[in-house]
Amino acid sequence: MDLPRPRRVTDVDALKALAHPLRVSLLNHLLAVGPRTASECAEAVGSTASNCSWHLRQLAKSGFVERVEAGDGRERPWRATSVGYDVGAFDDDPEVRTQQDALLALGLNEDNRLVQRFLDRQHELPREWLEASAMHGYTVNVTAEELIGLLGMIDDILRPYLVPVREDVPEGALPAHVGIRAFPR
Repeated sequence: MDLPRPRRVTDVDALKALAHPLRVSLLNHLLAVGPRTASECAEAVGSTASNCSWHLRQLAKSGFVERVEAGDGRERPWRATSVGYDVGAFDDDPEVRTQQDALLALGLNEDNRLVQRFLDRQHELPREWLEASAMHGYTVNVTAEELIGLLGMIDDILRPYLVPVREDVPEGALPAHVGIRAFPR
């Protein structure tokens, strides 16, 4: 089965459109939970509905999100247009590289925000979710080619479970954040 891949973002204008803290939070929220209205997004990312609406429109101009039809005629939700995004290899063009660096820094900030939110709310979680949660760090001894292969295997394992991809979601399932960072130590 050939599952959808994340959108590769290499265009400097698209990188600029995405490299904003609220836009990263909004897009990651939509990727994690599926279509949501600006009001629903605002509550999740700690902003106002009007501010989220404006930033969602900016993301839409660059093709990261789109409106979907609402069945009840009320406010139309937004959804991510792909199953994720990546910035590819670090570019030689300094302007592109600056935007890649900014976007990656925002991604790290978003990961840290999610970890802190988990830590702040862990007392609210059922025991089974506390036992299932983990924060591991590994140092592996690999070549660049082996690291590429290892990350590919991890991606192959996780991809069927991505919120925008998985159709057979069992009862009791929740969106879980899995973050992977790989670089020479």
